[in-house]
Amino acid sequence: MPRLNVIPQRLPRGFADSMGRAVGRLGVTPNMISLLGLLGNILAAYLVIREALVAAGIVFLFFSLLDLVDGAVARAMGLASDYGAVFDAVLDRCGEAALLAGIAWYFGDRGEQVQAGAAYAALFGSVAVSYMRARAEVVGLSMREGLFRRQERVALLSLGLVFNGLTLVIWLLAVLANVTAFQRFWMIARALRSPPVPTRA
Repeated sequence: MPRLNVIPQRLPRGFADSMGRAVGRLGVTPNMISLLGLLGNILAAYLVIREALVAAGIVFLFFSLLDLVDGAVARAMGLASDYGAVFDAVLDRCGEAALLAGIAWYFGDRGEQVQAGAAYAALFGSVAVSYMRARAEVVGLSMREGLFRRQERVALLSLGLVFNGLTLVIWLLAVLANVTAFQRFWMIARALRSPPVPTRA
């Protein structure tokens, strides 16, 4: 499948290993970091509802970056597990959904119903992108590619909150997240419909 990634998904290996070991020595587990990331994203959603958008953007970006740290700790300390991967993925989606719901609330409270609808469309798209990856893995396909994955969504939302561009950003996200979901669906469909490569006896 073609790689259409915009932002790298992981830190450089050497730096990630060093950071993971340093954090791991503090007694912090990967699951604790994942949970902290969720709580930080919920705080960011609350700040959006309170119309503290710049603070919300900074908090959201900081706690979302913990998603890079928990994986680094898990690999460096030999704590990686299937349960941890699922736990982290679920909390990541919950955190992003909480922020988008907070943005929808923010627009709705201001009487901007169309923008609130765009926020819900962005929420649907972000969930659909992750769902396409999950369904791909069920049938044995790897699906990390895509135009607008979680890291791109985090970057765009953070910029929109910090630089007072939330209206533009939420429309971009509503479109691009759903385009990415469709892109992944097309990639899955193409892979599954391709004839199997014959093997030599």
